[in-house]
Amino acid sequence: GKPLPGPITDDALAAWAFAQSPCMLAVFDTDLRLLRVNAAMERALSLPEARIRGLRLMEIVPDPVSEETERVMGLALRTGRPQHTPTALRPSGNSSEAGRPATVTPLTDDGGVRAVCLAAHARTEEPEHHLTRQRMLLEDPGAGIGTTLDLEHTAQELTDAAVPRLADTAAVELCETPRHSRPTGPLPLRRTAYRSHPPGTAPAAGPEPVTHPAHSPLTRCLTTGRSAVYRMDDPSLAQWRATDPEAARLDEAGTHTLMAVPMLTGGSTLGVALFTRNRNPQPFTPDDLQLAEQLTHRAATGIHNARRFTRERTTTMTLQRSLLPHTLPDQPALDIATRYLPAGTEAGVGGDWFDVIPLSGARVALVVGDVVGHGIRASATMGRLRTAVRTLADVDLPPDELLTRLDDLVLHLSTDESSAAADTTTGIGTTCLYAIYDPISRDLTHARAGHPPPAAATPDGDVYFLDTPAGPPLGLGGLPFETTTTTLDEGTLLAFYTNGLLNPREADIDQTLDTLFTALARPSSGLETTCDRILTTLLTHPPTDDIALLVARTKTLHPQHVATWTLPHDPAIVIEARHRTTEQLATWELGDATFITELIVSELVTNAIRYGKPPIQLRLIHTDTTLTTEVTDYSSTSPHLRHAHTYDENGRGLYLIAQLTQRWGTRHTPTSKTIWTEQTLM
Repeated sequence: GKPLPGPITDDALAAWAFAQSPCMLAVFDTDLRLLRVNAAMERALSLPEARIRGLRLMEIVPDPVSEETERVMGLALRTGRPQHTPTALRPSGNSSEAGRPATVTPLTDDGGVRAVCLAAHARTEEPEHHLTRQRMLLEDPGAGIGTTLDLEHTAQELTDAAVPRLADTAAVELCETPRHSRPTGPLPLRRTAYRSHPPGTAPAAGPEPVTHPAHSPLTRCLTTGRSAVYRMDDPSLAQWRATDPEAARLDEAGTHTLMAVPMLTGGSTLGVALFTRNRNPQPFTPDDLQLAEQLTHRAATGIHNARRFTRERTTTMTLQRSLLPHTLPDQPALDIATRYLPAGTEAGVGGDWFDVIPLSGARVALVVGDVVGHGIRASATMGRLRTAVRTLADVDLPPDELLTRLDDLVLHLSTDESSAAADTTTGIGTTCLYAIYDPISRDLTHARAGHPPPAAATPDGDVYFLDTPAGPPLGLGGLPFETTTTTLDEGTLLAFYTNGLLNPREADIDQTLDTLFTALARPSSGLETTCDRILTTLLTHPPTDDIALLVARTKTLHPQHVATWTLPHDPAIVIEARHRTTEQLATWELGDATFITELIVSELVTNAIRYGKPPIQLRLIHTDTTLTTEVTDYSSTSPHLRHAHTYDENGRGLYLIAQLTQRWGTRHTPTSKTIWTEQTLM
């Protein structure tokens, strides 16, 4: 007709294009119920839009092709990506009529996918066009093979991609372990995945391995390493069909052609993929075999990567677990509970860690760290740093000095590995929080290197972050760390954690901190419950980074468990010190420890008077399991254990102390030193 006057609106153009398109168009909502069809689709279905609006495709055209098309539409809704299918619509419902190829396109706006559009096209019977289209469909990223590092999921993706577009049934059977040489005979296989069209015509995957006979196409495929197409009436399969239940099942299903394709990658044999046709009357062609080989190779690569990832993750997890504390030490200062959650991502296990280290004087050190990177290197670096922290803690370094020494170690690691591969984890950027709690003074001395500060909850329910000075991450070098001391009420709850706890997906940091504070403030029956509550309330998704969590409740060693005396700088005071010690042990009902403790006090006080500087202080600390003796003087000179010669008059004191006690050592302050011993009470 002649052109109409006036401007043409965009809405009018869109409506005309939809209504008058030669392609058959149908729009379905997110429940896969019909919203609109155009005139071409009405003609193909021989049904007006008014009669079918609101129905699903299976209700409009009850047919297995419609069922498969609904599956493809559901996939488009979930992924937000266009999907293709060569047999999307069989308008007459006649199973002998070929289905029409189609594209399923998700329709989106700012709020996400709102509907899907099914566009069916006229089928051409030209073989080269059919092959080109089929190749395009099978190589489309929507086929989704190898999208995860899950072995069984990847195998299932192969069968899903092949059925019904290439085969009527597909199965993947894998070796229990990859074979690095070609097998010479039957090999146990486990059916890992299958799919059939329509569903229900293939046997389910089973946990038990099955060995196929030597004349089976699957065994031939594995031993030769070559794929092949077989017709069921091939004379070479006669023995197999007569003896193998698997062949009998295929015969019962009406299978006329099958393909066996080996799964090979990296010089290893992983298994075999089997494709069959029974509903499709056309036999497999060499082009079909080539497409099957491409799909199978893609799946084999994914399965190989999945197995390697699983092996490396298991190794890393084993290393990580072996380096973390297996049990928490008995100590009188804190009640403690811990959790460690590895990341749920493909990056692998990281280097998060924690430790609880008993120190002299009933004190305990708490440490939490986070090594940059993931995998075995990160775990190994974590192990080296944890060992270094324990060594430095044993010499009673204050937190800031310990972090300085640890910073030097990370720098040395970086220098030693500077010529290594690019993915080497040297520890630069590692964070650490180190704190010492004294149950006698109730003081928490703490410092941090790039690590989030600990949270504290008072017995009254107030929750806050401790004011720990923010030091730089480890490995930068030359920057100072600062120690601060906080006096805590008895029963204060402390939470030490790594960054993974504060970085859940789809949550802002303020909301995360509020959730953490709420979880800490709520009363609970125990620290294990508190740990579980923190993790369940903060983690709404699998963690994207490792999480180490240490929760502690402070205890106080009350004055009746501590005895302290200031002694004059006079050799005659040694007898008085022994006498006071004996009286105190009698008060504590520790008469069995009197003899050894008197020897310890005599030796340590004598050394302090002879080699130290006044004032001199003697302190006894009694816990449920240990008796600690401490002598403090204001000299920086430290005693050394040595073995006296036969005729030496001196030099045997510390050797005897080392034999009579479970532990002994020296700790320093800027102005004094303390020699301490620890006896275990039976």
